[in-house]
Amino acid sequence: MKYKVNLKKLRPDAVIPTYGTEFAAGADLYACMDETVEIKPGETQFIHTGIALEIPDGLVGLVYARSGMACKKGVAPANKVGVIDSDYRGEIMVALFNHSKNALTVSKGERIAQLVLTPYITADFIETDSLKESVRGAGGFGSTGTH
Repeated sequence: MKYKVNLKKLRPDAVIPTYGTEFAAGADLYACMDETVEIKPGETQFIHTGIALEIPDGLVGLVYARSGMACKKGVAPANKVGVIDSDYRGEIMVALFNHSKNALTVSKGERIAQLVLTPYITADFIETDSLKESVRGAGGFGSTGTH
């Protein structure tokens, strides 16, 4: 299913997101800044894309790492998955964190992350004094498969 998503270029040299293949779920986001940005080991830099989106109501834009950047270069979104709500109209920025031991550079026009549009569900949270029992109960991190 394809949605129409209005996009505003905030800079004339901004690149419109592209899909690598016909069945790709994520559209590549491109860096758009005047100068190359260096990201030192253990450092986060905010990378401009030069675009703003009007994501349709009922959808959310999720910003994920590109496998090539994450696996080969050690650079991925600092917040692991960025969330772009449908009512946000500002510039799409990607906070890239350098997990590697080497300084890396991000150049204008480089693919820096991928954007996946997906539906979401909201909830009305209702306070209560008790919850239904379950087999798992309160078992947390690493608790399944231990008995």
